[in-house]
Amino acid sequence: MIYIATFFSHYGAMHCKKLCDTAGISARMMPVPRALSSSCGTCVRMEADREDLLPRTEEMEQIALETETGYQILFSNF
Repeated sequence: MIYIATFFSHYGAMHCKKLCDTAGISARMMPVPRALSSSCGTCVRMEADREDLLPRTEEMEQIALETETGYQILFSNF
């Protein structure tokens, strides 16, 4: 499954990407899709079998699951 995590800061996105690399989760930084809102404009796209495998940080704004019809918000830190 594909997850999109948005962040309050660019540093938060970089930190999450590094945590993903360490955990062996396929991840890449990219601009936030228009359908999702973000403070910093950078997100991390992660591929994992389950949501509980994804890293969580204080800088994380939200995690969304990519679906055929858009995005489903799974976690929100607002």
